[in-house]
Amino acid sequence: MGTKYSKATNSINDTLNLSNRIPFESFRVPLVDLEEASNNFDDKFLIGVGIFGKVYRGVSRDGTKVVLKRRNRESPQGIEEFQAEIEILSFCSHPHLISLIGYCDERNEMILIYDYMENGNLSRHLYGSDLPSMSWEQRLEICIGAARGLHYLHNSAVIHRDVKSTNILLDENFVAKITDFGISKTMPELDQTHLSTTVKGSIGNIDPEYFIRRQLTEKSDVYSFGVVLFEVLCARPAIGRSHMISLAEWAVESQKMGQLEQIVDPNLAARIKPESLRMFGETAVKCLASSSENRPSMGNVLWKLEYALRLQESFIQDDPE
Repeated sequence: MGTKYSKATNSINDTLNLSNRIPFESFRVPLVDLEEASNNFDDKFLIGVGIFGKVYRGVSRDGTKVVLKRRNRESPQGIEEFQAEIEILSFCSHPHLISLIGYCDERNEMILIYDYMENGNLSRHLYGSDLPSMSWEQRLEICIGAARGLHYLHNSAVIHRDVKSTNILLDENFVAKITDFGISKTMPELDQTHLSTTVKGSIGNIDPEYFIRRQLTEKSDVYSFGVVLFEVLCARPAIGRSHMISLAEWAVESQKMGQLEQIVDPNLAARIKPESLRMFGETAVKCLASSSENRPSMGNVLWKLEYALRLQESFIQDDPE
């Protein structure tokens, strides 16, 4: 298996009928290549498990590292999510989106192949692991990268619908890449303001207005991204066992009471310029506005985060240690 895959010549699951709906034959990868890359999906290569199925790392014949996301036959997600991922990543290409290398639909399989991200997902660098704490500048750069990716998606009429820290991956240089487009939606008309749809997303990150009204807009992504911003600032999960309320509610209340400094990750203490923290906190709170009409666009969020980074970079302080 190389970085350029040949078309599969053996049998394809006709029930998927992907070739009639997705004209991306060059993305189809033979199953035998994936079995070789992962030693027949050996558990030693397993790096994660999600709703869709198991995730394996693999190595191609030329030594390229890849990720294989293989659907569990019992998964509630199926052809719709599989197809959505292929379609969106086939026409959306951006430095801050994960790259789809290919897919396999042979013998009732549904496998997606991506570039391997050396540093895993954002959440594991914030809490729940022994990894070194990231600097404020590094966290801002990651947030800016993710915002650029989301801004691009919205300009391409795509709503991600499941923005969260585990769906922001980091490459070897800690460049943010948005992943997991299985439940994403495209806006069919440029002048359409929302989509009426079944509510899907993750607890703690889902937009309450979307949950109640079942009307999906790009501002639903903005809300979820606001939760991510506070995860980054506080190094806490969206929903924690030790808290009776969500991180979003707790952070917004702290901001309103002028106590934002008290919820900042202790590892960042005295390392954030007050002006940078203020800009970041105000931006995150605006993302979490109850009404979608009062939330900023991702373009505006991106500009504010870049400004917060400029404010931080102008901050010169001796290391307290």
